[in-house]
Amino acid sequence: MRALKQLFENNRTWAESIRQADPEFFQKLSRQQSPSYLWIGCSDSRVPANQIAGLLPGEMFVHRNIANVVSHSDLNCLSVLQFAVEVLKIKHIIVCGHYGCAGVSAVQRGERLGLADHWLCHVENVRQKHASRFSPTDDEAHKTNRLCELNVIEQVVNVCHTTISQGAWQRGQELTVHGWVYGVEDGLLRDLNVTIGGLDEITPVSDAAIASLASQSR
Repeated sequence: MRALKQLFENNRTWAESIRQADPEFFQKLSRQQSPSYLWIGCSDSRVPANQIAGLLPGEMFVHRNIANVVSHSDLNCLSVLQFAVEVLKIKHIIVCGHYGCAGVSAVQRGERLGLADHWLCHVENVRQKHASRFSPTDDEAHKTNRLCELNVIEQVVNVCHTTISQGAWQRGQELTVHGWVYGVEDGLLRDLNVTIGGLDEITPVSDAAIASLASQSR
């Protein structure tokens, strides 16, 4: 605790600033959890979900992992997704990647990281699937950022293909899945135009979003 004294001081300052703005905030927060959003993002320390979306505690349910991957074998992610959709009844799932992602960059460069390589094989699958979309003349930053975008789109599709999302749509539950990317260099979110609200939208919307990327340069 002595080594982390500053963090406790920061916490007291933060809590006091919240109480000054709303004296009943923490009492109200402790009695309920009813977020409208599930954020599936990268673990990168520069991408704090609530802050960049301008939301207070209690307004966003969050799951984060390296390179914002949604794997059908990841019981952690699937459990969060099920709890968010079936218990909290969230209305929006946001898959958010970010430019300059170290995990995506390692995949793009063929760099070995150790144990994390087993996780990043999901991003490698995305790279291989879209290999024809990269030009040998593209610089590394461009290729990494394009792979970040493609990875978000593919993870949105993975969310939509879970039995959790499909079950919600079959029940008539309101649920929309979004794909965004965050710019660490400017603090801005960008919509990748892959917003899916039903089973019949998965393929046409994701295909259109990928085609749109091909017409852009970054």
